[in-house]
Amino acid sequence: MSSELDETDLRLLGLLQKDGLQSMADLSKAIGVAPSTLNDRVKRLGRLGAISSTRALVDPAALGLDLLAFVFVGWSEAAVETDFLKRIASAEQVLECHHVTGAWNYLLKVRVRDTKALEQFLGSVLKQVKGLQRTETLIVLSSPKETTILSTSG
Repeated sequence: MSSELDETDLRLLGLLQKDGLQSMADLSKAIGVAPSTLNDRVKRLGRLGAISSTRALVDPAALGLDLLAFVFVGWSEAAVETDFLKRIASAEQVLECHHVTGAWNYLLKVRVRDTKALEQFLGSVLKQVKGLQRTETLIVLSSPKETTILSTSG
């Protein structure tokens, strides 16, 4: 897909990532194209899959979700994966799930209110997966950098 994106597309993606609520008029001025052309470009970027969705980023603290944890999950039997993926797909506490290399099978990014909620998640979701052998939970103390903005410069 990256070969289908020109320099204007990349600049547009960069601006939209920084502030997706900018008006088409402001974006067209910043990019140097007519608003109608800009609108067509945004639609094209959606069709190409370069823009997968548009949504608001909500501050977790505004919802009282003050605890961020990363949970490594491991097992030996391949059959465990299906049940695991099914359970975490419906777990609203899981923000991200990554299949990883090394000693673990998956890494989860989990956001909850507090340690009690984390304990409840571990018990009611992960420990219910038959065959799951081990987990390791890292609690985040602070996040000096956290972004969803991807580099458009390669």
